[in-house]
Amino acid sequence: MCHDVLAADGNSSNRSCRHRDVLKHLNVTKNNELYSMTRPGSAESPMQVYLDALLYAILDVNEKDQKLVCYIWIDTWWQGDDLSWNPDDFCNISRISLPMHLLWKPDLTIEEMTEKDKALPSPYLILNSSGWVINRNDMVVVSTCKMRVYKFPFDVQSCNLSFKSVLHSDNDIELVNLGGSWNSDWSRKMMQTQSEWQFLDMSINNRTVNNFGLTQNMLVYTITMRRQSALYIVNFLVPILFFLCLDLTSFLISDTGGEKLSFKVTVLLAVTVMQLILNEILPSSSDRIPLIAVYCIGSFTLMMLSLVETILVMYLMEKDSASQDNEGSSSQLTEDSDSEKISDELSEAVKTLTLLLNSRKEEMKPGYWTRVALFAPMAPRCRFNQ
Repeated sequence: MCHDVLAADGNSSNRSCRHRDVLKHLNVTKNNELYSMTRPGSAESPMQVYLDALLYAILDVNEKDQKLVCYIWIDTWWQGDDLSWNPDDFCNISRISLPMHLLWKPDLTIEEMTEKDKALPSPYLILNSSGWVINRNDMVVVSTCKMRVYKFPFDVQSCNLSFKSVLHSDNDIELVNLGGSWNSDWSRKMMQTQSEWQFLDMSINNRTVNNFGLTQNMLVYTITMRRQSALYIVNFLVPILFFLCLDLTSFLISDTGGEKLSFKVTVLLAVTVMQLILNEILPSSSDRIPLIAVYCIGSFTLMMLSLVETILVMYLMEKDSASQDNEGSSSQLTEDSDSEKISDELSEAVKTLTLLLNSRKEEMKPGYWTRVALFAPMAPRCRFNQ
């Protein structure tokens, strides 16, 4: 229903100032399904759907499952059929909102999405006086992203969000982006959280793909981000380096006791725990062994060789000690048989002198296996100095 309003010259003007009157003028009602049944435009050319996406937050990047979780805003707009009006006839009303089910909407989806967004979409569309329909939605996107972790934790990842129609071909719908770098600039300004990542850039490419025999137009947004590696350096790389240095300094511990062996085993177990933590982070489907894995394996190998060397040295020294004990017991039996033929005073003097001589010889000449055990670790260093 139209209402008379007072014009600027004092005369009445047959104009309406209600949004509902605009809908009645356009005949966009619940009973009229003409606008919601099929797409606008003609069959001579595809209908152009303009799309813009802004990245508001990087919520999670799961390297193990190779998934990206992000929060985005999506704006789409397109030209409707016979949906324009003269704002001067409706008190300069240039735009109205109306329920989504009253108008046709493009069936857009993200190809990499693996989980449906649980948040409800916006229930309204915006229609302006020139016939353009505007739809704006925010959504949490859980998408697949192939992670390249060769340089972990100094890696740079690129993940795609590919927008396309579910059923319409490129003859029906053409996705268009206005281009420029304003998407990246606005995303950088509006970024709420980035987790452990630093947003670098977001590029846009328009592609034509063939899906199940259907040629479709696709708009691909490529999100590029860099991992912030300071925490991994402090909590992972540096401790492993410290463990390796501790293992090297353990050569200063005496080989006579078991403290050195237990210390090396403890350090080796600590590095094993670090490797288990790394295994929980990195994906098992990586085509190349990450450099950090090579770093851990190299440190583990050096520590294992050091442990084997310690075990070998202790074995050789124990073997030499056992042979010296056997010689000492046989010489003691000989002395006991001779002592029966001499007096007690002379026997004690001979025994004391013999012990002093034997101890002097042991100090001057270590056993064969002891010399081998002591020489073995020194041989590589001697060759290095030469």
